Amino acid sequence: MANLEAHLRVPGPTPLPDAVREAGARQMVNHRGPEFAALMGRVVPALQRGFRTKNEILLVGASGTGGLEAAVVNHLSPGDPVLAVSIGAFGDRFAKIATRYGADVTVLPVEWGRAAEPDAVREAIAGMRREGRAPVAVLLTHNETSTGVTNPVEALAAAVREAAPEALLVVDAISGLGAVPFDTDGWGLDVVVTGSQKSWMVPPGLSMIAVSPRAWAAAERATMPRFYLDLKAHRDAAEKGSTPWTPPVSVCFQLDVALALIEAEGYPAIFARHAACGAATRAGLAALGFRLFADPAHASNTVTAALVPGEMDWKSFNADLRRRGLVLAGGQGKLTGLVFRVGHLGDVTVNQILAALEILEEALIAGGRPVDRGAALAAAVRAADAALAAGATATAPAGKGAAA
Repeated sequence: MANLEAHLRVPGPTPLPDAVREAGARQMVNHRGPEFAALMGRVVPALQRGFRTKNEILLVGASGTGGLEAAVVNHLSPGDPVLAVSIGAFGDRFAKIATRYGADVTVLPVEWGRAAEPDAVREAIAGMRREGRAPVAVLLTHNETSTGVTNPVEALAAAVREAAPEALLVVDAISGLGAVPFDTDGWGLDVVVTGSQKSWMVPPGLSMIAVSPRAWAAAERATMPRFYLDLKAHRDAAEKGSTPWTPPVSVCFQLDVALALIEAEGYPAIFARHAACGAATRAGLAALGFRLFADPAHASNTVTAALVPGEMDWKSFNADLRRRGLVLAGGQGKLTGLVFRVGHLGDVTVNQILAALEILEEALIAGGRPVDRGAALAAAVRAADAALAAGATATAPAGKGAAA
């Protein structure tokens, strides 16, 4: 069991860098005092750089789901027409939260494993308009961990702006932001939610929420009930370098350290690393004989879902993987028992993906499945190298590998 933490390959919580773990052991400070205010003064601007936004970012002591609930209750009123674009279990959850609070939710369901299409979003909005229910908000999922699909949020946001310019764009960016390119302001997003336990390399316990001026104006009109999740209370406290309620102080210490590590590496390098890890995972699993679930055109660089072969007993195979020190995630919702998921986000390297693939290979061979020993690792290395080369070409200055 001591080896499990070295091979934790779930989509969150993710493994922690040593410096982040050590930060969690620090002595407490007064969360109303100058030390915590100074921490907030470092963390919020760093998050704004990660989100690529000038909007206010608030720290809310809650899981990602709590952040999504805050996004709903602060900006909507009961009866408000809402379009929820769902490409998986977490898109469904976002819609359920809005429904539970009384929003008039229209769900645009997308086949699981595929990304949403801008034209379908335009058509759904047009249909709501014909019914006299133009959407007040559109809920989008950036990266769907249940299926391993990344939505083209930039194109979807442009479609919403064209079809319903008055609608708020509210985005669940919990499992992608910080690991893959994202541009809050450039894409015109109003509310963006992420969670500490994903790409940010921090334990669970914090939601980080960016709120645009348009969203603050909507919050003044919104009448859904809120108390703990009242973002205006968080905004007022943030002006004093604090939070309205007692925050998870240790997690805030850890976020401060993690953001320093992230900025030292640099987002271009982080995006390239995740692209390489995603490519390696997909190529390695395919070489082991697994069928990938996501549409290759929109495959996530933070989590990969693969189909469980029909003749495989997933529970016993998964138990064998755990005995060998590899922890994967099973399927969620209607994919329970049908897929397994490999997380590759946060503090992850290609070598760690290769180690996970090697354990998978060993377990498959022990189970009597036909496997070409070493082929998965070779395929993964080639794919990672190709992804890194493609990224270097895409970001090279003119005259040094990129088109002038």
